[in-house]
Amino acid sequence: MTVATPYQRSFGELLRQWREHRRMSQLDLSNRAEISTRHISFLETGRATPSRDMVLHLSEHLDLPLRERNHLLLAAGYAPVYGESPLASPQMAAVYDAIRRLLSAHDPFPAVVVDRLWNLVDANDGIGLLAEGIDPDLLGNVLRGSLHPEGLAPHIVNLGEWRAHLLGRLRRQITLTADPRLAELYAELREYPCDQPEPEVELPGPGDILVPLRVRRAGRELSFFSIVATFGTPLDITVSELAIESFYPADPATAAFLHGSSS
Repeated sequence: MTVATPYQRSFGELLRQWREHRRMSQLDLSNRAEISTRHISFLETGRATPSRDMVLHLSEHLDLPLRERNHLLLAAGYAPVYGESPLASPQMAAVYDAIRRLLSAHDPFPAVVVDRLWNLVDANDGIGLLAEGIDPDLLGNVLRGSLHPEGLAPHIVNLGEWRAHLLGRLRRQITLTADPRLAELYAELREYPCDQPEPEVELPGPGDILVPLRVRRAGRELSFFSIVATFGTPLDITVSELAIESFYPADPATAAFLHGSSS
């Protein structure tokens, strides 16, 4: 069975698909993009042909990821605008150097770099504490390594809470990208066992200001919160899809232990 790539569908079909995925009417998109509803209708039905600038203009107002903007351009008969450079390529040297500096500076606290599909791209030495004893094949995907019953999951004290948090992030990413591979990953993760209740809505308890990751490692319970960073002005698909997640101690005991173990 042959699966059509996105740009093998017509531009009008893709435009309508993304507009509906964003839960926008033709009038909504018309107001945002300052284009007549009539013209949007003509573009979706194929009665009008978009210029290259029009494709990019609509992509911007539909908040499409760079990869999907290229797909829309190809469907309209134009060459892709955004490149996709391997992280190890010479033109990415500055980006790679910045990532390595961030990771190294974050030691002894854990930090990872993931791509759009949550595949592990890089990590610092601090991640070794969380990854110890886990099958490297599972660690190739950070979500799988975190929630698989043979991964970090048995060591997570608040597994139900942390699992609900991660799956919520993944659902929001699926909404943004409409990537079927992420939907498949979500379905796989949902099948993993969990013997704790999973809150449908993240509500703070007394004194809570964020969702912590609480893990049993090195014979003690450690608590972390994380910050996710992305590049602010990406013009390359690889760069736009990278995310750096840095973990910080959520209590003084965890901070003291990590500083002590690194000395």
